[in-house]
Amino acid sequence: MAQLEATPFLLDPTDELPVGLQLSWRLRALIRTGELGAGERLPSFRRLAEWAGVNVGTVRSVYEALERDGLVVTRHGQGTFVGEDVEAAPELEAIAGEALERAREAGFGPRELAVVAMACAGLPEELGDEAAEAMPDPGAESEAIEVRLELRRQIARLEAELASYTAHLKADLPTAPRRAVAHVAGVEELEQTRDTLIAQLAAAQQESEQEVRRRTGSRGPLGRAMSRWRAKR
Repeated sequence: MAQLEATPFLLDPTDELPVGLQLSWRLRALIRTGELGAGERLPSFRRLAEWAGVNVGTVRSVYEALERDGLVVTRHGQGTFVGEDVEAAPELEAIAGEALERAREAGFGPRELAVVAMACAGLPEELGDEAAEAMPDPGAESEAIEVRLELRRQIARLEAELASYTAHLKADLPTAPRRAVAHVAGVEELEQTRDTLIAQLAAAQQESEQEVRRRTGSRGPLGRAMSRWRAKR
Protein backbone atom coordinates (compact mmCIF):
# COMPACT_ATOMS: atom_id res chain seq x y z
CA MET A 1 0.00 0.00 0.00
CA ALA A 2 2.90 2.36 0.72
CA GLN A 3 4.06 2.00 -2.89
CA LEU A 4 0.55 2.78 -4.14
CA GLU A 5 0.35 5.92 -2.05
CA ALA A 6 3.64 7.13 -3.53
CA THR A 7 2.40 7.05 -7.13
CA PRO A 8 0.49 9.73 -9.03
CA PHE A 9 -1.76 7.04 -10.52
CA LEU A 10 -3.65 5.88 -7.42
CA LEU A 11 -7.41 6.30 -7.92
CA ASP A 12 -10.39 6.79 -5.61
CA PRO A 13 -12.77 3.81 -5.96
CA THR A 14 -15.44 5.65 -3.91
CA ASP A 15 -15.63 8.54 -6.38
CA GLU A 16 -18.75 8.80 -8.56
CA LEU A 17 -16.54 8.80 -11.65
CA PRO A 18 -15.68 5.26 -12.85
CA VAL A 19 -12.08 4.30 -12.11
CA GLY A 20 -11.46 3.78 -15.83
CA LEU A 21 -12.43 7.38 -16.54
CA GLN A 22 -10.34 8.60 -13.61
CA LEU A 23 -7.29 6.77 -14.96
CA SER A 24 -7.92 7.99 -18.51
CA TRP A 25 -8.12 11.61 -17.39
CA ARG A 26 -5.04 11.24 -15.19
CA LEU A 27 -2.96 9.88 -18.06
CA ARG A 28 -4.34 12.40 -20.56
CA ALA A 29 -3.43 15.24 -18.19
CA LEU A 30 0.11 13.90 -17.73
CA ILE A 31 0.56 13.50 -21.49
CA ARG A 32 -1.02 16.83 -22.47
CA THR A 33 1.10 18.78 -19.98
CA GLY A 34 4.29 16.97 -21.02
CA GLU A 35 4.89 15.25 -17.68
CA LEU A 36 4.82 12.05 -19.73
CA GLY A 37 6.84 13.24 -22.70
CA ALA A 38 6.71 12.28 -26.36
CA GLY A 39 8.31 8.86 -26.85
CA GLU A 40 8.29 8.01 -23.14
CA ARG A 41 7.36 4.45 -22.23
CA LEU A 42 4.22 4.02 -20.14
CA PRO A 43 4.04 1.44 -17.34
CA SER A 44 2.98 -2.07 -18.32
CA PHE A 45 -0.65 -3.10 -17.91
CA ARG A 46 0.10 -5.09 -14.77
CA ARG A 47 2.39 -2.49 -13.19
CA LEU A 48 -0.04 0.39 -13.74
CA ALA A 49 -2.94 -1.75 -12.51
CA GLU A 50 -1.04 -2.26 -9.24
CA TRP A 51 -0.15 1.41 -8.90
CA ALA A 52 -3.67 2.62 -9.75
CA GLY A 53 -5.48 -0.04 -7.69
CA VAL A 54 -7.53 -1.35 -10.63
CA ASN A 55 -7.64 -4.57 -12.65
CA VAL A 56 -5.51 -5.18 -15.72
CA GLY A 57 -8.53 -5.10 -18.02
CA THR A 58 -9.28 -1.51 -17.00
CA VAL A 59 -5.74 -0.42 -17.87
CA ARG A 60 -5.89 -2.24 -21.19
CA SER A 61 -9.15 -0.48 -22.11
CA VAL A 62 -7.71 2.91 -21.15
CA TYR A 63 -4.56 2.36 -23.22
CA GLU A 64 -6.64 1.28 -26.20
CA ALA A 65 -8.73 4.46 -25.98
CA LEU A 66 -5.59 6.60 -25.73
CA GLU A 67 -4.18 4.86 -28.79
CA ARG A 68 -7.39 5.47 -30.78
CA ASP A 69 -7.02 9.16 -29.95
CA GLY A 70 -3.42 9.20 -31.15
CA LEU A 71 -1.89 9.93 -27.75
CA VAL A 72 0.01 6.65 -27.39
CA VAL A 73 1.34 3.91 -29.66
CA THR A 74 1.86 0.21 -28.91
CA ARG A 75 5.03 -1.48 -30.15
CA HIS A 76 4.87 -5.25 -30.21
CA GLY A 77 7.19 -6.76 -27.63
CA GLN A 78 8.27 -3.35 -26.32
CA GLY A 79 5.26 -1.75 -24.65
CA THR A 80 3.16 1.39 -24.92
CA PHE A 81 4.72 4.78 -25.58
CA VAL A 82 3.55 8.39 -25.74
CA GLY A 83 3.17 9.34 -29.40
CA GLU A 84 6.21 11.06 -30.90
CA ASP A 85 4.06 13.74 -32.51
CA VAL A 86 2.08 14.63 -29.38
CA GLU A 87 2.69 18.29 -28.57
CA ALA A 88 2.87 19.12 -24.88
CA ALA A 89 1.11 22.19 -23.48
CA PRO A 90 2.54 22.84 -19.98
CA GLU A 91 0.48 26.03 -19.74
CA LEU A 92 -2.65 23.89 -19.36
CA GLU A 93 -1.63 23.00 -15.82
CA ALA A 94 -1.03 26.66 -14.95
CA ILE A 95 -4.45 27.57 -16.37
CA ALA A 96 -6.11 24.77 -14.41
CA GLY A 97 -4.26 25.73 -11.24
CA GLU A 98 -5.35 29.35 -11.57
CA ALA A 99 -8.98 28.31 -12.13
CA LEU A 100 -8.87 26.00 -9.10
CA GLU A 101 -7.41 28.75 -6.92
CA ARG A 102 -10.09 31.22 -8.00
CA ALA A 103 -12.79 28.62 -7.37
CA ARG A 104 -11.44 27.92 -3.86
CA GLU A 105 -11.34 31.65 -3.09
CA ALA A 106 -15.00 31.83 -4.14
CA GLY A 107 -15.88 28.89 -1.89
CA PHE A 108 -16.26 26.22 -4.58
CA GLY A 109 -14.58 22.84 -4.91
CA PRO A 110 -12.77 21.32 -7.90
CA ARG A 111 -15.71 19.03 -8.71
CA GLU A 112 -18.12 21.97 -8.97
CA LEU A 113 -15.67 23.79 -11.23
CA ALA A 114 -15.21 20.73 -13.45
CA VAL A 115 -18.96 20.11 -13.72
CA VAL A 116 -19.71 23.69 -14.77
CA ALA A 117 -16.75 23.79 -17.17
CA MET A 118 -17.83 20.56 -18.86
CA ALA A 119 -21.44 21.75 -19.04
CA CYS A 120 -20.41 25.04 -20.66
CA ALA A 121 -18.10 23.28 -23.11
CA GLY A 122 -20.84 20.80 -24.02
CA LEU A 123 -23.33 23.42 -25.15
CA PRO A 124 -23.45 23.75 -28.95
CA GLU A 125 -22.30 27.16 -30.12
CA GLU A 126 -24.79 26.91 -32.99
CA LEU A 127 -27.67 27.49 -30.57
CA GLY A 128 -26.93 31.18 -30.47
CA ASP A 129 -26.65 31.39 -34.26
CA GLU A 130 -29.93 29.53 -34.75
CA ALA A 131 -31.73 31.90 -32.39
CA ALA A 132 -30.33 34.86 -34.28
CA GLU A 133 -31.34 33.41 -37.66
CA ALA A 134 -34.91 32.86 -36.40
CA MET A 135 -35.28 36.57 -35.69
CA PRO A 136 -36.49 38.90 -38.45
CA ASP A 137 -33.78 41.03 -40.11
CA PRO A 138 -33.78 44.34 -38.19
CA GLY A 139 -31.72 46.14 -40.81
CA ALA A 140 -28.23 47.56 -40.83
CA GLU A 141 -28.86 50.08 -38.04
CA SER A 142 -30.24 47.48 -35.65
CA GLU A 143 -27.37 45.17 -36.50
CA ALA A 144 -24.87 47.88 -35.57
CA ILE A 145 -26.68 48.39 -32.26
CA GLU A 146 -26.50 44.65 -31.56
CA VAL A 147 -22.79 44.65 -32.35
CA ARG A 148 -22.23 47.52 -29.91
CA LEU A 149 -24.27 45.76 -27.25
CA GLU A 150 -22.26 42.57 -27.68
CA LEU A 151 -19.00 44.51 -27.49
CA ARG A 152 -20.21 46.20 -24.30
CA ARG A 153 -21.05 42.77 -22.83
CA GLN A 154 -17.57 41.54 -23.71
CA ILE A 155 -16.01 44.64 -22.16
CA ALA A 156 -18.03 44.19 -18.98
CA ARG A 157 -16.93 40.56 -18.67
CA LEU A 158 -13.30 41.48 -19.28
CA GLU A 159 -13.41 44.32 -16.74
CA ALA A 160 -14.95 41.99 -14.15
CA GLU A 161 -12.28 39.36 -14.76
CA LEU A 162 -9.51 41.95 -14.80
CA ALA A 163 -10.64 43.23 -11.40
CA SER A 164 -9.18 40.12 -9.75
CA TYR A 165 -5.75 40.84 -11.27
CA THR A 166 -5.29 44.48 -10.22
CA ALA A 167 -2.15 43.60 -8.27
CA HIS A 168 -0.57 42.17 -11.42
CA LEU A 169 -1.32 45.00 -13.86
CA LYS A 170 1.75 46.68 -15.33
CA ALA A 171 2.00 50.44 -15.72
CA ASP A 172 3.24 50.28 -19.33
CA LEU A 173 0.31 48.28 -20.72
CA PRO A 174 -1.52 49.72 -23.74
CA THR A 175 -4.64 51.72 -23.00
CA ALA A 176 -7.52 52.83 -25.15
CA PRO A 177 -7.80 56.59 -25.73
CA ARG A 178 -10.08 58.35 -23.26
CA ARG A 179 -12.84 60.73 -24.45
CA ALA A 180 -13.31 64.01 -22.63
CA VAL A 181 -16.81 64.58 -24.01
CA ALA A 182 -19.70 62.21 -23.37
CA HIS A 183 -20.71 60.39 -26.54
CA VAL A 184 -22.10 57.15 -27.91
CA ALA A 185 -19.14 54.89 -28.53
CA GLY A 186 -18.96 53.46 -32.01
CA VAL A 187 -18.03 49.92 -33.00
CA GLU A 188 -14.40 50.81 -33.75
CA GLU A 189 -13.92 52.51 -30.37
CA LEU A 190 -15.57 49.64 -28.51
CA GLU A 191 -13.42 47.12 -30.34
CA GLN A 192 -10.32 49.07 -29.38
CA THR A 193 -11.40 49.12 -25.73
CA ARG A 194 -12.14 45.39 -25.82
CA ASP A 195 -8.77 44.58 -27.43
CA THR A 196 -6.99 46.72 -24.84
CA LEU A 197 -8.69 44.84 -22.01
CA ILE A 198 -7.81 41.50 -23.61
CA ALA A 199 -4.14 42.56 -23.77
CA GLN A 200 -4.23 43.76 -20.16
CA LEU A 201 -5.91 40.58 -18.96
CA ALA A 202 -3.43 38.33 -20.80
CA ALA A 203 -0.46 40.21 -19.36
CA ALA A 204 -1.93 40.21 -15.84
CA GLN A 205 -2.73 36.48 -16.01
CA GLN A 206 0.81 35.73 -17.17
CA GLU A 207 2.25 37.78 -14.31
CA SER A 208 -0.07 36.00 -11.87
CA GLU A 209 0.99 32.58 -13.17
CA GLN A 210 4.65 33.54 -12.86
CA GLU A 211 4.05 34.65 -9.27
CA VAL A 212 2.36 31.32 -8.50
CA ARG A 213 5.35 29.48 -9.96
CA ARG A 214 7.76 31.59 -7.93
CA ARG A 215 5.73 30.93 -4.79
CA THR A 216 5.17 27.19 -5.27
CA GLY A 217 8.12 26.25 -7.45
CA SER A 218 8.36 25.94 -11.23
CA ARG A 219 6.29 22.76 -11.35
CA GLY A 220 2.60 22.29 -10.67
CA PRO A 221 0.98 19.42 -8.74
CA LEU A 222 1.24 17.03 -11.69
CA GLY A 223 4.93 17.77 -12.15
CA ARG A 224 5.71 17.55 -8.44
CA ALA A 225 3.84 14.24 -8.14
CA MET A 226 5.68 12.76 -11.13
CA SER A 227 9.02 14.06 -9.86
CA ARG A 228 8.58 12.43 -6.44
CA TRP A 229 7.36 9.21 -8.07
CA ARG A 230 10.31 9.01 -10.48
CA ALA A 231 12.78 9.70 -7.66
CA LYS A 232 11.48 6.66 -5.76
CA ARG A 233 11.38 4.27 -8.70
